[in-house]
Amino acid sequence: MKKRLSKVSFNDLKWINIDSVDLDTIKKLEKNYNFHHLDLEDCLEENQRSKIDKYPDYNFIILHLPKFKGRNQKYIASTELNIFISENALITIHDKNSFIDKIFEDSKKDKGFREEIMCNGAGYLLYYILNDLFERCFSYVDDITRTLNHLEKEVFNVSSDRNMLKDILRINKDIINFRRIIFPQRAVLAQLEHIRFSKEDEDLEIYFDNIVDKIEKIHSTLESFKELVGSLHQTNETMIVQKTNNVIKVLTIFSVVMLPLTLITGMYGMNVDLPTNNFMDILIIMGIVLSLMLIFFKKKDWL
Repeated sequence: MKKRLSKVSFNDLKWINIDSVDLDTIKKLEKNYNFHHLDLEDCLEENQRSKIDKYPDYNFIILHLPKFKGRNQKYIASTELNIFISENALITIHDKNSFIDKIFEDSKKDKGFREEIMCNGAGYLLYYILNDLFERCFSYVDDITRTLNHLEKEVFNVSSDRNMLKDILRINKDIINFRRIIFPQRAVLAQLEHIRFSKEDEDLEIYFDNIVDKIEKIHSTLESFKELVGSLHQTNETMIVQKTNNVIKVLTIFSVVMLPLTLITGMYGMNVDLPTNNFMDILIIMGIVLSLMLIFFKKKDWL
């Protein structure tokens, strides 16, 4: 897909959305805006830490968000969002984030929606985008919840012979990655509460505090998921040990029962005189020995 740089405006405020960045795009930004070259270089590099760089005429923000990746087997990974925000401009740079692209396209097509999100300045526009992004993180939490509920039913299903260890470890990895991605964003969002981006901005502290609350709620939920996965893992291990013990118990009983019968048949296979060589007598002796052993096992509560 061709890399795109699109723009939408309302009054003096511009929103530039870059859904895939390359060197040419960075050169255009460098030519048209007085951004620090280190910030522009950060946009080209992956795995930058979440942060805010404050300058007299603009702020540069790096955030990370969870995203499902993979085809056959989905897993949670991190996707980076770079933001330049000044009094009259907001520039979002990301790797084909469908949620941001949808807001941007809706603002281009719907004049009323564009006025709603852009009439209160760059700071409110930034809040609207980030609030939508972190609100959508709850859908990932819901997906993990459904998976955990399914795993819980499978683990406690006594009749199931399926080993759930791989599934438990996979969901545990997703939870760990989700927590690792979401937690550092809290500190960045908390800093946004105290920044005034433009003259049109109202007091945005309560708005960005609302996003911080969402992050804390998600993180708290993931913490409870971590405990639940630990319990499921321990329960699954206990069930596996119990099933293994039952198998060993049955095999042991078979081995012990067959031992004296093998001894009897071995004795009558020797070339010596014994009290009886009648086949039916041997079967009766073996049946008596077998019955006595089963009665003994029953009294000991081994069966």
